[in-house]
Amino acid sequence: MTSSDILFQYWGYSSFRPLQEEIIKDILDGNDTLGLMPTGGGKSITFQVPALCKEGLCLVITPLIALMKDQVQNLKRRGIKAAAVYSGMTHQEIIITLENCIFGDFKFLYLSPERLDTDLFRSKLRSMKISMITVDESHCISQWGYDFRPAYLKITDIRTLLPGVPVLALTATATPAVIKDIQEKLHFKRENVFRMSFERKNLAYRVCKPDDKTAELLRILTKVRGSAIIYVRNRQKTKEVAELLLHETITATFYHAGLTNDVKDLRQKQWQEGDCRVMVATNAFGMGIDKPDVRLVIHLDVPNSIEAYFQEAGRAGRDGEKAYSLILYSNVDKTKLTKSITDTFPDKEYIKTVYEHLSYYYQ
Repeated sequence: MTSSDILFQYWGYSSFRPLQEEIIKDILDGNDTLGLMPTGGGKSITFQVPALCKEGLCLVITPLIALMKDQVQNLKRRGIKAAAVYSGMTHQEIIITLENCIFGDFKFLYLSPERLDTDLFRSKLRSMKISMITVDESHCISQWGYDFRPAYLKITDIRTLLPGVPVLALTATATPAVIKDIQEKLHFKRENVFRMSFERKNLAYRVCKPDDKTAELLRILTKVRGSAIIYVRNRQKTKEVAELLLHETITATFYHAGLTNDVKDLRQKQWQEGDCRVMVATNAFGMGIDKPDVRLVIHLDVPNSIEAYFQEAGRAGRDGEKAYSLILYSNVDKTKLTKSITDTFPDKEYIKTVYEHLSYYYQ
């Protein structure tokens, strides 16, 4: 079957979005490829379709459990064999999953970059027929990126173990320095970048400076119907805002990294299935969540970077219908952002002192 046939059979689409088909063809030709696509631009199609065209298993490296579970469930609903390995699974469950990928004709294995370095995975990998490697959120491999994760550097070792297997790196946000770094870190044979326009014509961006953020938030939620995400900076505030909305008869729940996996899964499911209209969350929520009908993304607090904002705002309107991304800004937000820099990063003199002590120790 052709890639177009597979797209129609499993997804029901008669044509690809801009740039999807070009990326798919490049991967099928065996080329290492970097795809820069906006959030909601259809990134998953660019590796799921070629993986179904090829014999063997597609290894998908992604940083979030929520994304793994969400995409595995979506693939299974389409009759496609997919599995994931993530924290919280027992040793025996991991062994069974990996052996299913060896003997069970599975097409996709999702796992976190931290799993790449385990002896168990390395030993099972030798028996797997890997067709391609997909690196989602690939900006995480770059030390120049806003979300660097050292575990991503282990992907280089996997490339050494799988010579000749093409890599598809995907990200929604990358500066020129990060684009270059991703390709170098992943040992691309040559530079090869596809850039999709980041313009989202259905998504309206707006910054408001209300006298009363709470009143404005309630006004917006009353005026604009549909599913919504509200981002705040700390865990306690997620609970406070969710309780406020519930008091106003708006169905809401909250999500942050401090919750157990079971609670996070339950709340995400309630929100995705429409049992709960509003998700109030820290930045721990959202990456890889495939909910197309989000009408509103509201930032009650300003995010740490433009890249982070673009990622979070882009979770609205993935179905192509009209959607809104709003920042509710006050002068206090600027003070909070400045303070977060000093709280997060040590001052220059302290770094120099630590460096001098280390140099003295290792002399």
